[in-house]
This record gives sequence, C-alpha cells and structure tokens, in this order.
Amino acid sequence: MAKTKQFTIAINNQPGAVAEIARTLGSAKINILALLGTTQGTAGSIQLVVDDPRRARKALDAAHISYQETPAEQYELSNKPGALGQCLKTLSAKGVNMSSIHATAAKGGKKAIVVYTVEVAPKSATATV
Repeated sequence: MAKTKQFTIAINNQPGAVAEIARTLGSAKINILALLGTTQGTAGSIQLVVDDPRRARKALDAAHISYQETPAEQYELSNKPGALGQCLKTLSAKGVNMSSIHATAAKGGKKAIVVYTVEVAPKSATATV
C-alpha cells in the first residue's frame, strides 16, 4: 500500500474539457497514473492520480484550474481473477469505507493498480456517565 493524493476536478461536459487538464499536466511533465471521469447532464468531474502531486498542484494553480485534493491509498495487486475481491474483503474487514475507487490493469500485464479514498468521519463528542 502506498499513500498518494487524488485530485478531483469539476468539468463542463463538453469536448476538450479533459484534454485541457491533460495538456496542462503533460506540459508540466507530470504523468497521470490513474483517471476516472463521469458526467451527468452538462457537468462532470474527473478524479486523477499523478506521479508528482506537488508539481501537479503548481501546474493546476498556474492554469487556474480548481481542484479538490484528497488523501488516497494505492495498492498493487496480481492481475488475476479474484485479486480485487480479496483486496476489498481485507479492507472491509478492517472497517474501511471507501468514498471512491478506481482500478486498472494492462491486458496481459502481471499487475493491477487499485486507488481508493476514504471519507474521514467527523469526530463526535462522547459523553461518559
């Protein structure tokens, strides 16, 4: 398991919206390791993980692209049937409740990558009687 950062960026659902972000990061020599995009109506969002979060912040800020940065975990798994299920079962047994997850593997590759974030529950006050 490796700690990383996930960037969530709100976009307009129109041609070139994600391309602009990819060009911004690519021009700054930042490699996108994982990306998930969804839309609903005229709006959408992308979630991405990069090789250098510090430089990504600088590039996005310079381009005036707003983002939310969230701590994330990254797991490397064997690329075989059942590996993801076993990983998620282990995390579930530890009480991990994910707020987002995406996974990828190259066809024929030996490894798969899973990235997830966990929404941190607000601390509640406990009364003792």
